[in-house]
Amino acid sequence: MGTPHNEAKKGDFAKTVLMPGDPLRSKFIAENFLTDLKLVNNVRGVQGYTGLYKGTPVSVMASGMGMPSIGIYSYELFTEYEVDRILRVGTAGGIHPSVQLRDIVLGQGACTDSNYAAQYHLPGTFAPIASFALLEQAAAAARAAKIPVHIGNLLSSDVFYAEQNTFPQWQRMGVLAVEMEAAGLYLNAARTGKQALCLATISDLPLTGAATSAEERQTTFRSMIQVALDTAVRAAAS
Repeated sequence: MGTPHNEAKKGDFAKTVLMPGDPLRSKFIAENFLTDLKLVNNVRGVQGYTGLYKGTPVSVMASGMGMPSIGIYSYELFTEYEVDRILRVGTAGGIHPSVQLRDIVLGQGACTDSNYAAQYHLPGTFAPIASFALLEQAAAAARAAKIPVHIGNLLSSDVFYAEQNTFPQWQRMGVLAVEMEAAGLYLNAARTGKQALCLATISDLPLTGAATSAEERQTTFRSMIQVALDTAVRAAAS
C-alpha cells in the first residue's frame, strides 16, 4: 500500500483528516493537540500523523500550497486511504470589511479563478461547496466554545502574485476572504462522494497591508484548530 506521495499503509489514517498547508503546522497540531501520536507519512517532508483527540481518532497531514497540491493529497486520502472527511485548517486574506486579522471563516462555498473543474467536462459551471453536515457541526462547535466565526464564501485563487488586483470586485459580491485550496478540495470531495470543509484564520488583509508574522501562522491560530478538532469529534459521533 502506498502512493507516489504517501507511504502510509491502509488503516493508518483516521476517517477525519485535518489539512493545514504547512508541514510544520501539521507537526505543531499533532504534538500540541493529539495523544498517542504516530507518524504515518513523511514523503517529501509532508508529515502525516494519526492520534487521538478526546478519545477520537484524528489524523493531520499537510496539503502544500495551491489546488494542484491539495488536489493530489486529498484525492489519495479519499480514494486510497478510505478517509471520509477532510477539514482544511489554513490561512486566508480577508477582503471583506467585516473580516479582521485572526478572525475565523468557515467556507460555505469557494468561488474560484481556477480551471480545476474543467477535468470533469461539465456542460456548465459547477459551484464548489462545503459539506453542510460539517459546516453545521463546525458552527455548533464554535458556538459551544464561544469562538466567533464568519460563515460565507471564499475565493480560491491560482495566483498569489497577480498582475491585477481583483479583490474589490469579489468583495462587492460578498466574498469574505481569499485563499488557494478550498475549491480544489470541495471538488474532489464532490467527485468522490466524501465530505470537506475549509476553516481559515485571517492572516492578512491584502487591501490594507495588515498581516500576521510567518511564525504566528505556523504556531498559533489555536481557536481554529480547536473548532476543527471538536468538529471531528462531532462528525465521528454522528
